[in-house]
Amino acid sequence: MTLTNFVKNVQDIMRMDSGVDGDAQRISQLTWMLFLKIFDTKEQEEWAFEDDYDLKGPFVPEKYQWGNWAGVRKADRMSSDELIEFVEELFKELKNLSVDEHTDRRKILVRDVFEDSNNYMKSGVLLWQVIDKINEIDFGDYKERHAFNDIYETILKDLQSAGNAGEYYTPRAVTDFVIDRLNPQIGEKVADFACGTGGFLISALEHMKASKENLTTEESETIKNSLHGIEKKPMPHLLCCTNMILHDIDFPDILHQNSLATNVRDYPEEKKYDVIAMNPPFGGTEEEGIKMNFPAEYRTSETADLFMTLILHRIKKGGRVGIVLPDGFLFGNDNAKIVIKKKLLNEFNLHTIVRLPNGVFAPYTDINTNLLFFDYNGTGTEEVWYYEHQLPEGYKKYTKTKPIRMEEFKAEQEWWDKREENEFAWKVSKEEIIERDYNLDFKNRNVEEEDLDHPEVILKKYNEAVKEVEEIQEKIIAELRKLL
Repeated sequence: MTLTNFVKNVQDIMRMDSGVDGDAQRISQLTWMLFLKIFDTKEQEEWAFEDDYDLKGPFVPEKYQWGNWAGVRKADRMSSDELIEFVEELFKELKNLSVDEHTDRRKILVRDVFEDSNNYMKSGVLLWQVIDKINEIDFGDYKERHAFNDIYETILKDLQSAGNAGEYYTPRAVTDFVIDRLNPQIGEKVADFACGTGGFLISALEHMKASKENLTTEESETIKNSLHGIEKKPMPHLLCCTNMILHDIDFPDILHQNSLATNVRDYPEEKKYDVIAMNPPFGGTEEEGIKMNFPAEYRTSETADLFMTLILHRIKKGGRVGIVLPDGFLFGNDNAKIVIKKKLLNEFNLHTIVRLPNGVFAPYTDINTNLLFFDYNGTGTEEVWYYEHQLPEGYKKYTKTKPIRMEEFKAEQEWWDKREENEFAWKVSKEEIIERDYNLDFKNRNVEEEDLDHPEVILKKYNEAVKEVEEIQEKIIAELRKLL
């Protein structure tokens, strides 16, 4: 069985189970099982040989280690009914692992992963079939484990058709491009406060690993310890932790909590970061208690605005930020947005906005989005450069079957250091932005194109069209009267 067929075969089995409803649950079911299998491989073949393992381990109690129940010979297996009962017991025990301040982080990770995970499968027969498929993969084989990284991308892309679960996935091309432009260096700390499945963090990991031909052991460890993520929802948190372990990060610093639940005034310098890259959820709302963690002038129900405020409080002086934001942030004029944009332009250098075309985040949203890049320089912005990302020839928009690709950002990469105006690039001064009441929604001024994005413009055009139709109707009626 090829790894490409693995995901399809497993999902086909799960579709026959009455307890699994939809792609999101199938992905969640598969991922906790993969996590336990991968974790067991690492524990048995690597961590068990650490000098202090006898004091810290086992991280998963022996009874519940994958190899001791799922990896046994078929002749020694428990029955299908016993399997379902055992898995229920396994979840109960792993959700309630005893931990304290001295507990190894890997054991804490197991508890956090299973705290909000669920077993959806009701058929022990089908569950054994899934287990058999998973056991065909040798995660102890370095090549096979890293080949599985590509298949993991397939699992993540399936989220795009899994309803609201799609919000957890940012196209790999976008995460790679943002990280490429931010250029994190070995020794710098990188954060994503709504990390989803860990796309930006993995792109940062690969970027730093590729920055030097021969990494020392110390440099490799420094890179692995430089990534910090926070994810509020259980399924993407589980996916992210599994993704990290697949990339040999044994101690993934991925917290399962709401990034907005801590007062932004309380972050000391050591809790700030050199590089922040993220795609915050937008269009959502937060409860009143969450808003109280922000200064009064920044309080809003819009989630993306709260994350922007969080970033402005958690980036180090000299730090760099790349963030995905909708058009609504650019032209929004409510009090909180104005305050955020004033702070952004007065204390940070908002040097680049890449305007993305429709379909980049298809199919779960068609909202127009932008990539904002800024540095914390303390002196503010003088001018903002805009670059209008071009669709490949023959494309009307990006789609699920025709997604954005990293090579399509080559034009931006070649332009980046030259900063010359052309048919796709233009610049705007800070004064122009202030004159427009901090509206950042500047269209390409090098191309004659009517701005039809705003409701008032659409309404004006509609009324003009209605008036023209009425005039034509009146002329036709007049001519008909003459004829009659």
